[in-house]
Amino acid sequence: MRTVTSKYISHPQQFKQQLLTWSQEFREVVYLESNNHHNAYSHYDCVLAVDAFTSLKTDYFNAFEDLKQYQQTTQDWLFGYLSYELKNDVEVLYSANHDGLEFPDLYFFQPKKLFLLKGNALEIRYLTMCDEEVESDFTAIQLLSYNLKLTTDSRIDIHQRISKEKYLEKIKTMLENIHLGAIYEANFCMEFYAENATIHPLEKFVKLNEISEAPFSVYFKNNLHYLLCASPERYLKKVGEQIISQPIKGTSRRFANLKADEESKIKLETDPKERSENIMITDLVRNDLSRTAQKGSVQVTELCGVYSFLQVHQMISTITSNLDNQHTGVEVLRTTFPMGSMTGAPKISAMKIIENLEATKRGLYSGAVGYFTPEGDFDFNVVIRSILYNQEKKYLSFSVGSAITSLSEPEKEYEECMLKAKAMFEVLS
Repeated sequence: MRTVTSKYISHPQQFKQQLLTWSQEFREVVYLESNNHHNAYSHYDCVLAVDAFTSLKTDYFNAFEDLKQYQQTTQDWLFGYLSYELKNDVEVLYSANHDGLEFPDLYFFQPKKLFLLKGNALEIRYLTMCDEEVESDFTAIQLLSYNLKLTTDSRIDIHQRISKEKYLEKIKTMLENIHLGAIYEANFCMEFYAENATIHPLEKFVKLNEISEAPFSVYFKNNLHYLLCASPERYLKKVGEQIISQPIKGTSRRFANLKADEESKIKLETDPKERSENIMITDLVRNDLSRTAQKGSVQVTELCGVYSFLQVHQMISTITSNLDNQHTGVEVLRTTFPMGSMTGAPKISAMKIIENLEATKRGLYSGAVGYFTPEGDFDFNVVIRSILYNQEKKYLSFSVGSAITSLSEPEKEYEECMLKAKAMFEVLS
């Protein structure tokens, strides 16, 4: 049982910063930040979960079944992630690519302390019957000043795992597979990395969040493993029997000049290549959701909508379904994972080709971070536009990718990847 305490927060933005600062004393932290993006599917402005009471950490083998058992046993709030490597649990796949980060394939924890903020209303949910602890923590949080002492990090030498020349060659190989009919579309990614890197993860997250203001931003800490995420994309949300997926496919540059910026947005809206990318993945998501949906309930509620973020314009579609009650929420995750926007169509063929051409294990990149509620509802993002850091190994990594279709031009795909990498380079410079 959790004690529930409600508070009125007069300055929510300041309180968010104080919460994040306070969280640093804990070994396990998940901080979810919406950056005030609100739509029909929004729930909280920010969520903080800290301090594991129980946890689940595993490799990909039988991972979804382990997660289902953990979720059904605890019937509580759970926070954590699904890495891309769980594809090996879903299909007969494996990865022998380089992994410099060495994160577990799946990790979730049941937090002792949980904060849910919406507008001025704060809910505090603790796994304790001690009101004094709640009040003591709340007072300590409010007394914190939020002035990060910007440290001077050691020089970060960022390397590119695949050179531009090699990248262009690999895209040509991908196009050959498309022209042969093996796939229609595949998401190809490349890693940027730094060794012997020393950073202050919270400072880097704050900077990344400030220049991105993405709706599914995450600060994640599991002891010495960190994720600093500025994702604009929702993977999957469950509310009651309704399932919502919002894949992104289609990106264009932002401009300071209003006329040029509007032209960039219109170009994205009307670009045949970008629209075909998005529609193919929308069809893939419809098919994935139909595996656990009530008959006839899968709907595309928005197709190829264009939304503007600080760094880029993005094309987003929304697909919904109603869950057939013979299936659990974890089964919906298993039958849709990895998400279509980060794989391709047909999905299994695309994943095999991706594995052969990419040089790095994706790990948590292009996986998902989120939470379960005690009722079995959930909300997960797509881990993109993110910096991953293993503090013990001093290994830092971020990856970017783009969707390759028959209309792709290798040079333009490379430019799109560099556009997506811009925020991470800025944060780490």
